[in-house]
Formats: sequence, structure tokens, C-alpha cells
Amino acid sequence: MYCFILFGSWSQLLETLPLPNIKWICPTAPTQPVTVFGGFPSTAWFDVGDLSEDAPDDIEGLDAAAAHVANLLSTEPFDIRLGIGGFSMGAATAMYSATCFAAGKYSNGSAYPANLSAIVGLSGWLPCSKTLSKKIGGDEAARRAASLPMLLCHGKGDDVVPYKFGEKSSRVLVSTGFQDATFKAYNGLGHYTSPEEMNEVCAWLTSKVGLGGRSP
Repeated sequence: MYCFILFGSWSQLLETLPLPNIKWICPTAPTQPVTVFGGFPSTAWFDVGDLSEDAPDDIEGLDAAAAHVANLLSTEPFDIRLGIGGFSMGAATAMYSATCFAAGKYSNGSAYPANLSAIVGLSGWLPCSKTLSKKIGGDEAARRAASLPMLLCHGKGDDVVPYKFGEKSSRVLVSTGFQDATFKAYNGLGHYTSPEEMNEVCAWLTSKVGLGGRSP
């Protein structure tokens, strides 16, 4: 069995996926002011000021989001494999959680408790990418990073989180030791999912993580 945290309103979609061996948990983000929306309260896992190369990261909010997810996963039996996935901001949280898992700690220094086995990120970006090489230091962190399968997917027509952010996220992850990261691009796909992308996710989970299921 596998327990997979998936961010977003995915309940109806998940019912159609041919992955019967996965227990899905779909948490809802808290409502908080979001800078990029002019401070208007929105459901968000952390604050986002701007999607740009030089935009500051909300480290405190990212740590809180990653800790919330890890705490949800910590209630699962020890023999259940754990994964995190998400779309857009949820994908960013999933990727950030992956870096915390590899480092063995959050950015605030507290220990990261979950033993992750898979990460899926759709139409997202990697927070704190500029400091990742410093975060993943030491043999144990390198071993954990190399052992974690990751699937990142991004549409080339995305006008919310530009494609270049997804592509760069993949490059940075691989260059810092996440050797099992796979990046998939989709021509014409905007800031949404598609049947082709969902089929890719199912095939990847089935083959890469060893989740047998009925055929689509």
C-alpha cells in the first residue's frame, strides 16, 4: 500500500485513476493573505510575492506547509510507503518537502520526520532553488536525494507558472543530487492538467514506484 498526499481539489479526478493500491489524502490549504494577489485572503500553503528569479521565498510558510504534510503522513502505519504530490503551489510544496527530506531537516533546523518514497509535481516550481546546494550537504543527504523518485510535469503554454520555472526546477534538482528526477513537457498545455499528463502520472507511479493496478 501507498499513502499519497495530493494538494488541491482532486477528489473526483482521483476516483477515476487506475491506482487502487494508493490511499489518497487531499488536504485543503488555510486561508491567508497572499502578496501576489494584493494581500487578498486566498487558500494558500505559503505566501508568494512574485514568480521571478529574484523573488524572496516565504521560508517560514514553506516550513509550516511541509510540517503540516509530514504530520499528516506520520499517522500512517510504518510499513506504508509515503509520497507527496501537487499542482502549482502544491507542487512547490511537494518539491520543498523533498528537499527537507533529503536534508533531514526543515530550513529552521527542526528534524524532518517523514520517510518519503515518491514526489509528483505538476505545473509548479522549486522554492529556495538558489540555496539548495548548501542545504543538500553531506553523504547521508546525498544518499536520500539520489534515492527519491520524482516526476515533474509542465505545460509549455502555462501562463501562470511559466514553463521555464518547471524546466529550471528539474535542472537544479538533478544538479544537486536528485538523480531520479524525471521531467515531462507538454506542448500547448496551459496551467491545468490533461488526460495525457494524468496517464503519464499513473504510468510513472505504476512502473517507477511499483504500484500495480488495473489497466486504464
